[in-house]
Amino acid sequence: MLDVHGLENLFLMQTLTDIGCTEEIPETADTIEGNAIMKAQYVFQKYGHACFAEDTGLIVPALDGEPGIYSARYAGPQRDANDNMDLLLKKLENQIDRSAYFETVIAIVTEEENHCFSGTAPGKIIMKKRGAKGFGYDPIFVPEGYEQTFAELKSEIKNNISHRHHAMIRFINYLKNLT
Repeated sequence: MLDVHGLENLFLMQTLTDIGCTEEIPETADTIEGNAIMKAQYVFQKYGHACFAEDTGLIVPALDGEPGIYSARYAGPQRDANDNMDLLLKKLENQIDRSAYFETVIAIVTEEENHCFSGTAPGKIIMKKRGAKGFGYDPIFVPEGYEQTFAELKSEIKNNISHRHHAMIRFINYLKNLT
């Protein structure tokens, strides 16, 4: 569980819809960090609001970092999780090294400064999909130190070991130090 005690009265959080941003925000950088920064800068420059944004990718070293920044659209623009997993499993069919990790980067862009906070979750890609929870690549990713996939783990466990959790902890600690 993330401890955000004390922050709720210091920051006004608004969604993109709240500020009138309904367009698709570009993600054309060549890194996960670059995409997170690009999204936050886009909102800051176009709407004049300090903004934080995140980007996440699955990195498979045996495939030279694929799917990486293309994780959501790995198998095409339809962004179908099953298609993405099927393509990844096919590309890994003859690979011995099935290590992988998720990486999340949260970028914050303000008038004063820009910062990035990252988190990773190391693990491996299994041979077949297992589990019904989660999303994306969760049914084929087993985090280090576990036997279940992200899609099989209880959400409390997954949420406490995930890449997003690690990045968010760093981000929240940054915000707490501003007060």
